[in-house]
Amino acid sequence: MTVAPPAMPFRPSGAQLGLIAANFLMWGGFFAVIPLVTVHFVEGLAWTAASVGLILGLRQLTQQGLTVFGGAWADRIGPKPLILAGCVLRTLGFAGMAYSETFATLLLAALLAGVGGGLFDAPKNAAITAVTRPEHRTRMYSLASMSGNLGMVSGPLLGAALLPVGFRTAGLVAASAYLVALVVLALTLPHVRPESPRAGGLGGLATAAQDVRFRRFTLVLIGYFLLSTQINVAVTLKAIALAGTTATAPLYGLSAGLSVVLQYPLLRLVERYVPTRIALVLAVLMVATALGLMAFAQTFPALLACVALYSLGTMIVYPTQQALTARLAPPELLGSYFGFSAISLGVGGAVGSLLGGALVDMGARLSFPALPWLTLFAVGLLTALGLKWALREVPSRHAPQPEVSAL
Repeated sequence: MTVAPPAMPFRPSGAQLGLIAANFLMWGGFFAVIPLVTVHFVEGLAWTAASVGLILGLRQLTQQGLTVFGGAWADRIGPKPLILAGCVLRTLGFAGMAYSETFATLLLAALLAGVGGGLFDAPKNAAITAVTRPEHRTRMYSLASMSGNLGMVSGPLLGAALLPVGFRTAGLVAASAYLVALVVLALTLPHVRPESPRAGGLGGLATAAQDVRFRRFTLVLIGYFLLSTQINVAVTLKAIALAGTTATAPLYGLSAGLSVVLQYPLLRLVERYVPTRIALVLAVLMVATALGLMAFAQTFPALLACVALYSLGTMIVYPTQQALTARLAPPELLGSYFGFSAISLGVGGAVGSLLGGALVDMGARLSFPALPWLTLFAVGLLTALGLKWALREVPSRHAPQPEVSAL
């Protein structure tokens, strides 16, 4: 009888610490300026909300669309050059926003920032996977998510503190965060050598799309991302209805703060006792249940209790989804698979933004305020069942996986 060697302890390497730090800087820089765009251009310069919304929507669409190809390109040349190039473009984009005074210049700067995000998004996930042993990936994704949530908490606080000084200053500080991230990753991240010089590209995306198991997984996850968007749409609208516009600060603070404090220990506990596939299904059910319970929340504290449950579910979903994506992807096509998986976020986020607001309006018209929450609960239930079906043949996390070489 052969006894399996004990698992090596997880001690983050310089490359992993660099990725964690860069993720904090990227999320912090993003949330230091993006929430202020509407405040500055609509309230400060009297632009229409529709024009600013159009610009921000096109930025999001550009980033999500290019993320698919950014991942595939990373399999050709390695993720590091694309991440660094994306940081440069995001720096220029945010600096351009800071100096924008016309619709055309703000649109150009926003699109440049979107292109930058499309270049570094999937390659960053591929780089995390490449520099982390398979048995440690869920923890590493959890740490990366925690650093991002910490950025989401500190970014708006920094932006709000800088707003009295001027939007231009806030934009330049946000741009500099990506410049610092570039330096950190240039110094710490190795250049991961592609397994095959012909890997990736459109062929890599085609392989991911033709992988029936992975395609099912990606398409079913659209349902989850439809739910996860509601913190910015239906949940925010209900919070404002219960407690006024000042409700957004405690709402987002609770959601991100819980992730910062609890995500890593919670993932350690889940990883020890619950298989990854089951953990993902249960987490989606938790998110769906939290949204369903919001139908009965008649006070702001009751809504915050539902948000806490919602946040516990979302903090489990991200690292388990990333770990399963890495497990399903061939080592030479990590970027392509992470890029293809962005389709679920792009489609789910877009549909969720439209559906959440439409359901709230429809519930008000029909005098049935529970309509959006019961509908979202049903979507979550169907998504959980779909994930159970889509993941039924996923290999165990203990299955042997080849290592990825790096220079």
